[in-house]
Amino acid sequence: MPRTNHGLQAIWYWWHNWLVEIDWPKQFGDWLDRVDADADRGDVHARLVRKYVAQALTLLRELPGAPTRDGESADLKWVRQSRRYELWRVSHPYHPDVAVRLICWFPPGASTVVVTLFAGDKARIGDVWYSSVAGRADPLIDAWKREVSYDESDT
Repeated sequence: MPRTNHGLQAIWYWWHNWLVEIDWPKQFGDWLDRVDADADRGDVHARLVRKYVAQALTLLRELPGAPTRDGESADLKWVRQSRRYELWRVSHPYHPDVAVRLICWFPPGASTVVVTLFAGDKARIGDVWYSSVAGRADPLIDAWKREVSYDESDT
């Protein structure tokens, strides 16, 4: 189970018993905890963010396996700025106040496992947000690998 205290834990059991297991590094869990706490305190923006994160995680959970570049959709696209790892972004339909993007990596050989790296609200900074994705994602993937003792030679 992902290492987090967020209020979506009740849904985790359901996700865990589906085809796609979703895991993330501690940094993402900490961010999600903060969003959840703010939403529980009545922060309207945080409630929107939580709603779109939950929808994105549901989309990931329902995937039959790792996506392919020729299978892109409006909500799931390959991040062309990817460097060492093939990154994907999950988004939602336009909302004037929030633009949540989850950046994900599908470990090779483990097509039923999705690692959600981090999320961001790009509503305030626009597409320049994507320019920094790979530089931030690569060390987070490395951190996740260390956290779970992931070894690519085992796949």
